[in-house]
Amino acid sequence: MFALLLLCGLAQTPGEAGQPADGKGPFAFSYFLGNGEDGLHLAWSDDGLKWQPLKGGKSFLAPAVGGKLMRDPSIARGPDGVFHMVWTTGWWDRGFGHASSKDLLHWTEQKYIPVNEAVTGARNTWAPDLFYDRASKQFVVLYATTIPGKFPETDQGGDHNHRQYLVTTKDFKTFTDPVIPFNPGHNTIDGTLFETPKGLGLIYKDERPGHKRLHLTTSESLLKPWKVTGRPIVERDWVEGPTVLRVGRVWRVYFDCYTKGHYGAAESLDGISWKDISDQVSFPKGARHGTAFPLPPETLEGLRGQQP
Repeated sequence: MFALLLLCGLAQTPGEAGQPADGKGPFAFSYFLGNGEDGLHLAWSDDGLKWQPLKGGKSFLAPAVGGKLMRDPSIARGPDGVFHMVWTTGWWDRGFGHASSKDLLHWTEQKYIPVNEAVTGARNTWAPDLFYDRASKQFVVLYATTIPGKFPETDQGGDHNHRQYLVTTKDFKTFTDPVIPFNPGHNTIDGTLFETPKGLGLIYKDERPGHKRLHLTTSESLLKPWKVTGRPIVERDWVEGPTVLRVGRVWRVYFDCYTKGHYGAAESLDGISWKDISDQVSFPKGARHGTAFPLPPETLEGLRGQQP
């Protein structure tokens, strides 16, 4: 049973959490290939547009816990300079994986975090998204779970009626009990948190049949009411796995166009209104659902020195 931590104090101001206020590179992108069998892949970019695979496209870390997959790898760096990663360990696992590293090369022993073991009926733990809040000095993990019968008004047969849940932690040993930050009244997956000038943004996938688009909800802070903006952030169907990166004065959201086998992107000056710039970006072939984040130059140097 997870001990309850206080969720207060999670309001953020620009430059305190998520991305550095200046949005300077270089940048890294964590992703998986295939079904996530061979583990963590990394790419880098100096402009957030053109992404090059590192280590010749080979895996940096093989999965070792849960269902032995490493899908949806999400990486965030803490104030001590340590990178933490969470990932989907299996399609029907009731927890997610965690490991940490100072250089993205040498990793701690992988741990399985059973956040849903005590949740009656929980079927899965999909796409954990890691976000560090500097104001409260806590990590936030956002993920999607289906609990059959919990939302009968939107049940699509029991197996796929997801909502976004979150837990917080300071040490990846003790976690809060799962809570639902917002409920749009329908099936959602693949949420990602980021900072905006007025608080927080959360981009998620509308998973209802006939939709499959990305939407935005905003809040002054994590525990205050969330406001759904209504229209999709871009007029693209069949997209998922969003991740947001601050690049200079703009925000960029990257998304997996999973039926077409490539990545797309949109750009914003305020974190609210977005313009599709998919024709300007390129990613490693086959890249799936990853996370973009700032990278210290010395860390990039070490990564680029790795041979396939």
